[in-house]
Amino acid sequence: MSILSEETQPQYNIAIIGAGPRGTSVIERLAKLAIKVPELATMVRVTVFDPYRPGSGHVWSPKQSPHFLMNTPASFPTVAPERVVTEPGLSFQQFVDNHGDGHPLDEREATTLRNTRRGTYPPRAIYGCYLEHVYDSCVQVLDAHPNIVVNYVPAEVIAVRPQGIGYQLEYEVSGPANHGTEQVTVDTVVLALGHQSSELNPWQKQLQRAAEQAEAIYLPPAVPADVDYSNFHAGEPALLRGMGLNFFDAMAELTLGRGGIFKEVSDQPGQRFEYIASGQEPQLIAASRRGTPYWGKPVVDEFIPAEISLRFFHAEDLIIKVVEARRSNPEAALSFARHIWPQLHRDILWAYYSQCASIEAANPIEDPTAFLVGVEDILEAEHHEGNQVWLSELRTYIEQFPHLSWLDIPSLARPFDQIGFGSHEEYQHTVREYLAGNARHSTGGLSDPLSRAIMTMNAGRMVIKDLVTKGILDEQSRIEEVQAHFEPLVEGLSSGPPLERIEQLLALSRASLVHFIGPEPEFGFNDLSGKFTASSPWVDTDVYEAKVLCEAMMPANRVLQNNTALITQLLAEKVARAHTWRNAEGEQMTGSGFDVVGEPYRLINGEGLAHRGVFVLGLQLSSAQWGTAIAAQAGDTTDPAAQTLRDAEQIVIEIARMAGVNLEELLAGSAK
Repeated sequence: MSILSEETQPQYNIAIIGAGPRGTSVIERLAKLAIKVPELATMVRVTVFDPYRPGSGHVWSPKQSPHFLMNTPASFPTVAPERVVTEPGLSFQQFVDNHGDGHPLDEREATTLRNTRRGTYPPRAIYGCYLEHVYDSCVQVLDAHPNIVVNYVPAEVIAVRPQGIGYQLEYEVSGPANHGTEQVTVDTVVLALGHQSSELNPWQKQLQRAAEQAEAIYLPPAVPADVDYSNFHAGEPALLRGMGLNFFDAMAELTLGRGGIFKEVSDQPGQRFEYIASGQEPQLIAASRRGTPYWGKPVVDEFIPAEISLRFFHAEDLIIKVVEARRSNPEAALSFARHIWPQLHRDILWAYYSQCASIEAANPIEDPTAFLVGVEDILEAEHHEGNQVWLSELRTYIEQFPHLSWLDIPSLARPFDQIGFGSHEEYQHTVREYLAGNARHSTGGLSDPLSRAIMTMNAGRMVIKDLVTKGILDEQSRIEEVQAHFEPLVEGLSSGPPLERIEQLLALSRASLVHFIGPEPEFGFNDLSGKFTASSPWVDTDVYEAKVLCEAMMPANRVLQNNTALITQLLAEKVARAHTWRNAEGEQMTGSGFDVVGEPYRLINGEGLAHRGVFVLGLQLSSAQWGTAIAAQAGDTTDPAAQTLRDAEQIVIEIARMAGVNLEELLAGSAK
């Protein structure tokens, strides 16, 4: 029995806005609370708002094309700690191992799960099934609790306003039964908004206006499942700007999705497939700033294999250094270029050259042990802080071994930098050679030196994410060095598609169904022909023209650029503000995310005051965290890669405290 009847119990009302992965993590932590605390003195009412199906939300719908693949292996992502006994949540890999964990599956979904291994990159639709299962299982637990009520409202929240000690929400219910704007008052709000639509930049708007006047088709940045692929006509050229994950989704949907077949004809990397066309494919003309797609993933079972370690990049030592410095200077912080990159750079080079030395077949190094001792001596030598002399010393040392090439890591992000190509054919051939090299290196997995170096860089990225979250990295360094320079490098090499997509792209290029424009592409609109134009200053060929231009990228993750009704209202009415920072010259600069404070992250209003009961989770934390789009990692929840799970738990603990329940002891260890 309940301590008090529902009518006489004090009530605490929680609104969760957004029921995708982040919102689902909050629901899962609440369900863990329900198991830990079988009876509450307060009646807790949880209302979940999302116009899309809760669990999968907008991005992960099980109804989307099966051709859209995840870009992390099945062993990596999760919205809940790994199940130990009878927890309502579980990791995605456990969902796979348990054949759906009782979730209803159709024949295709069941087959997909049977064929999924730890290193498999499954369709996003099947991950959506997992998310819905976790959400449904957790809501079932919450509904069984005598003092917790969960209500899902299929609606878009368009406003959140402080009202007394609580908040008033305005929302519009989705579907034909929409009766206009409705309101509800709650005590606490969790903003788990996920990807939001955004205003186009000025140049994109100009292209869009030109297209409207000429009846051409401009497709703005969007979630891939929202793109209308019927705008791509068989045999006709179409321009795609961006060669990251959205590009590969479009490529798959416009080939496999139109009846094309990738026939496996070889086990040689770079030659795996021959494409058999259906005749319904458009001519895809692809462009990106670097002139190439994201690097295809190494063939390994884990996102970061256990064999990858960091021996020079010591985050703990750096943290201690900052803590000591802040005793005399509260503003002391790390610089990426001075304190972090020199250490991580050593790790990447060590991973590369130590693997080179370990390759026995046709290895011309007469004494691999002596070679590695020489590398170690240079990498471990003491230098003044920030000193990069070791780098030139190592390069001089490597030049003594003619069969070894110097690994110029920054140049990996710009493989064709300052290189000109005399014709379209020459450039297509060069890109195919580059992609075939990607296939050879990635197929080698841990045994390949370059793959090992890239995975080491990715391991460093996850540590840097944690340092950013801890607030010990100088903000100007984070924005101008990490986000502006390191992020494009590590994203281009570590956040690419499964290798299968690179092999398929090669087959399409050989079949002349995909054409590459070249580095630093320039886009425009020809008013006479009524078509978009594209060209590269580094490839001497005719200008490409097409009636269709697709921005193959997600909407910008910047709150000042996001144009949804809710974010617009929050900023306009000063319920929220964008984060700002000052550079070395004292100029005030605007960050990408909301201004927040503390952990859990409370929203700050336009006057600089923190809301008592509005918490932010996920992508809109991009000014307080880095890499907010990366999923939480299964396994050890103390790992920096599980930050989202910890954020969700901290929110639940704080909400429970505000509702009059002290959960710190009860939930201690619950994420284990």
